[in-house]
Amino acid sequence: MAEPQALTPYREALEKELRNCFSERQGFLYNVLRYHMGWVDQQGQPENGSTRHSFHSLLAPAVCEAVTGQYEAALPVAAAVELLYNFSLVHGDVQAGRLEAGDRPSVWWVWGPAQAINAGDGLHALARVAIMRLADMGLPPDRVLRASEMLDRSCLAMCEGQYADLGFQDRMLVTTGEYDDMIARKSGALTGCSAAGGALAAGLDEADQDAFQSAGVKLGMAWQITQDVTDFWGQEGNAVTASNVLNKKKSLPLIYALEVCGTSGKREIGAAYKKRVLEPADLARVVEIMDGTGAREYSEERARRLSAEAMETLEPRIRHAECLPTLRTLAEMALESGAQQLTR
Repeated sequence: MAEPQALTPYREALEKELRNCFSERQGFLYNVLRYHMGWVDQQGQPENGSTRHSFHSLLAPAVCEAVTGQYEAALPVAAAVELLYNFSLVHGDVQAGRLEAGDRPSVWWVWGPAQAINAGDGLHALARVAIMRLADMGLPPDRVLRASEMLDRSCLAMCEGQYADLGFQDRMLVTTGEYDDMIARKSGALTGCSAAGGALAAGLDEADQDAFQSAGVKLGMAWQITQDVTDFWGQEGNAVTASNVLNKKKSLPLIYALEVCGTSGKREIGAAYKKRVLEPADLARVVEIMDGTGAREYSEERARRLSAEAMETLEPRIRHAECLPTLRTLAEMALESGAQQLTR
């Protein structure tokens, strides 16, 4: 997707911060990590292609600037969240057996799953190193420690959510409540950490940090629901199905359809999902049944409501009104398919 102009300063500063994390690190492992980040090719040679930045990480500088008028203090938070998000992507590609990671072969497909796990662990460790740069920005030790704890707790919650998500693949019936809890952890934890970390870097107290975290979690949930809709219907509404669906993940449109459709619809969906391998005809029929229940409309409305609730929490706490449009841009991005990464 095209990058909103308001986010360009954050993206450029975040890119510099990320590259600084790698500046003194050489060798095979770091070439693999640079490859995943889009900086080099498989031979370790520099590339001029797109650099991927997640929707999640940009919340930190946006929140910090909205509170203080400046965003630089939150860059270590943004870098840490970005690295943690990429850690989850590398491991997620292994778990899902995805051959492609964005515009290139995934790390596990090129170097094997064992090295991919090693690479993901490296990104996780670098995220913890990155968050410590808050001390260089002048934050007192107690606040740096709180930021580090915040990052670790969000990573643990993300892993809990991923565990639940994988577990849902072996179950036919999943409730919307169980789904909400799963995505609040899997996808909301990082956005919550990013927003709360931006508030922490801005000097806000724990009560305000918690409020920003709550808003960030809701934006992450809205983002995940949007991706769920895209998985079934495609970015252009053409039903080009993602690997998440082929792996029988239970996302909101499917869960809602199973809750409201009639017995025959439940039976047809159940029969399709009991197969070892889903076929295109099966998926087409599942989408047809979901269309009949209004599952897409329900899911899109749910995402819009979560995004609006997040902004209702954020707006009263903004001290620089001129920064509000940027936060609104990020809230709108949570509702756009393909918003998981920005490119330049």
